Amino acid sequence: AQQVVLEVKHLNRGDVLKDINFTLKKGEILGFAGLMGAGRTEVARAVFGADYIDSGEIYIQGQQVYIKTPRDAVRAGIGYLSEDRKRYGLALGMDVESNIVIAAFQKFFGMLGWVDRGKTHDTAAHYVKALAIKTPTIQQRVKNLSGGNQQKVVIGKWLTADTNILIFDEPTRGIDVGAKSEIYKLLNDLAHQGKSILMISS
Repeated sequence: AQQVVLEVKHLNRGDVLKDINFTLKKGEILGFAGLMGAGRTEVARAVFGADYIDSGEIYIQGQQVYIKTPRDAVRAGIGYLSEDRKRYGLALGMDVESNIVIAAFQKFFGMLGWVDRGKTHDTAAHYVKALAIKTPTIQQRVKNLSGGNQQKVVIGKWLTADTNILIFDEPTRGIDVGAKSEIYKLLNDLAHQGKSILMISS
């Protein structure tokens, strides 16, 4: 049997979320579909700590976790990719390298607390190649990339942060057809690598 990675029990929030229960297994892509206003994004935001919840329990690898903020969620191994990349995913004025390492910055401190630039460079270069991010250099500002490549930078960021649970909330909205299929292929690849994915779509 596949290992359960995330379990949500009796999640409630105002009038929007009423008694939400689901389990997500290792290497699984679990789809949430529904019309606008059905509460799809609210589920994602509640699990990621971006919205408070009235009641409910969240378990990761069988251990109950208390997620009050997105930082708690990242610490618990959860990454969030929203269609709203500007708000939740990227520092648009910064370069590709900074965006990829930003969620796991503490990993890159060397001796004396200096940031190990060689390490950040190598990590960013690795994900640019692995995710086929089209950018002239890793010093390119993210705002100059296409929507599909911006979304891949967000994926690189969460992979650098070692998040095993990835919530994709309408990740391909406003992205051209070719980039959409690339993102879907990436989702499948990540699942094959043992990541667990919550996919929210209309």
